[in-house]
Amino acid sequence: MNNDIKTDINNKIKRLAREKHAIILAHNYQPPEIQDIADLCGDSLELSIRAAQTDADIIVFCGVRFMAETASILSPDKTVLLPRPDAGCPMADMITPEELKEWIGEHPGMPVVTYVNSTAAVKALTTVCCTSANVIKVVNSLAEDEILMAPDRNLANYAATKTSKRIHIWNGFCPFHDALPPETVLKQKQRYPEALFMAHPECRREVLDLADIVTSTSGMLRVAREAEHTSFIVGTEVGLLYPLQKAMPDKNFYPASAAMECRDMKKITLEDVAESLEHLTGKVKVPEDIRIPALQSVERMIAIK
Repeated sequence: MNNDIKTDINNKIKRLAREKHAIILAHNYQPPEIQDIADLCGDSLELSIRAAQTDADIIVFCGVRFMAETASILSPDKTVLLPRPDAGCPMADMITPEELKEWIGEHPGMPVVTYVNSTAAVKALTTVCCTSANVIKVVNSLAEDEILMAPDRNLANYAATKTSKRIHIWNGFCPFHDALPPETVLKQKQRYPEALFMAHPECRREVLDLADIVTSTSGMLRVAREAEHTSFIVGTEVGLLYPLQKAMPDKNFYPASAAMECRDMKKITLEDVAESLEHLTGKVKVPEDIRIPALQSVERMIAIK
């Protein structure tokens, strides 16, 4: 796309957003041109919470389906648009509500901690949600000694190292984080010995064991901003390199692996955003019988200090 066409589309998006009283959200893994036209960039839950606090009539969520569902859960009176309805999350699809019900039935009385990277229907069956940033706090807040945790086995394994509780782990995973081998990380650490290695807890334990810092994407932005280090190896989806470099142009950021690219996170284009805004396509609306119990599981998490 040449610059003139890009400028025209950007101007069209800004005009439509203004006319329709819309707010545009972009996850940290979205392509640079999508992050640049967004009103807010960040983690999925953080974005939904902040959007709910605005008076916007329309939320355009540039991310994947479960993120748009979470926005609908928190903002039932707003119109939520997902510019590419086929942008999904392989990990979220690794557990269905039917499978979760069966698992709960096999472990009666155990609370369920569900990662926010899950469908609204799964959240509705959950005791309390968690994020990659607050998972340890959420797990340790529960009175029970045994809990069920879904869908990410790597996040659950990480939490298990930080608690005395017994965690029963669902066998789901992010294909891109899970595929990062420790050998690749070691090569990058040898190549950039001065760099701090930041790893996302969706990575395998043998990768986390090599990390200087284990944290969420927002945590990586905060660590990089506050650290005295000027070089970082980034162990998460490569889209985060753009906001890191944009926020800190005087520091160096290297991907743990260039192969850590989520295809679903790269589906949305500027044309998709303009089309969705112009014709209100890609509406995501969580039914009330699912939204209310799902909201309760999210609110319980938010209430944990």
